[in-house]
Amino acid sequence: MAHTLRIEPLGQSLEVPEDQTVLEACLRAGLWLPHACCHGLCATCKVRVSDGEVDHGEASPFALMDFEREEGLTLACCARLQSDATIEAEIEDDPDAESIPVRDVDAVCSLSEAVTPTIRRIRLQLEQPLPFQAGQYVNLEVPDPAGGPPLRRAFSIANPPHEVTATREIELHVRRVPGGAATGWLHGQLRPGMGLRLAGPYGRFFVRGSAHGPAASGGVPLLFIAGGSGLASPRAMVLELLQRGCPQPITLVVGQRTREELYDDDLLRDLATRHPHFRYLPVLSHEPEGSGWDGARGWAHEAAVALHDGDFRGRKAYLCGPPAMVEAAIGALMQGRLFERDIHTEQFLSAADAQRVRSPVFRRV
Repeated sequence: MAHTLRIEPLGQSLEVPEDQTVLEACLRAGLWLPHACCHGLCATCKVRVSDGEVDHGEASPFALMDFEREEGLTLACCARLQSDATIEAEIEDDPDAESIPVRDVDAVCSLSEAVTPTIRRIRLQLEQPLPFQAGQYVNLEVPDPAGGPPLRRAFSIANPPHEVTATREIELHVRRVPGGAATGWLHGQLRPGMGLRLAGPYGRFFVRGSAHGPAASGGVPLLFIAGGSGLASPRAMVLELLQRGCPQPITLVVGQRTREELYDDDLLRDLATRHPHFRYLPVLSHEPEGSGWDGARGWAHEAAVALHDGDFRGRKAYLCGPPAMVEAAIGALMQGRLFERDIHTEQFLSAADAQRVRSPVFRRV
């Protein structure tokens, strides 16, 4: 049976089906709660139950200790209501966040092509509209090769909202994870014409337009740093900004290992040619010497430092990629006098990632 959940300090209530966690029910109602790993391991979604009863589910005893449970705390991503309840959550108001309820959408694969030895471009024709903000992601249901329940994996939407609205087709960039059942199936078994199901949009990774006040240059400069298939979100964000005629200077630094792993390079170079305020810098960390590559070498954060002479003040930064890349970029930005309010990140956390100690400097990172 469903129970009624009241969320404070929002003062809003919703019905929570018994098969949904507190977090999932809130997101499906268009109400955002802080969260990250969704595995009950990182404690980002910790809330206080001020009234009612919950089942803590599979919350890790390290993320939610016994004394915290006794004090009425729970993890929203694992908690299921046992009665009508009220929770208290730390919810930051974000004027740029659109209230878009999470929805289930059926789709048919229209394209699956290798763009690097480890990344495939997958396009899915949606059978229902899917509103979202550039930078958000979907959870894709993938058949379990072992015959179990469908596997759910998160992938950023790589094309911008205006394109999805026109074509009702979303693009995903899927990196094959060694030994990964879901990405292995997507790389090896998915073919055009096959049906899939997804849910979304999820995430709070999007351009904060209200923070980009006027400046002598025409607006606050925007810096995007991406690595691997983490290019997907910045790609959508940049394409949306350019389509809207964004006047701010935009810089995109893309880090890959070798030239064969550098994808959508022609597209981004063409955009930089056609839009003088957009600067694109690809950088390769493991390209063999003597290969003919005359571009930047090293790590993405190092290239960003060199490009801006180590001074990032007055900018807004958006980072997306492997956790190690994001952490290195955060360190470089902070050394260059850019701090939490001006840095936004997206990184998908596996169960192993979520158990790592997170930086005490950032609440959001």
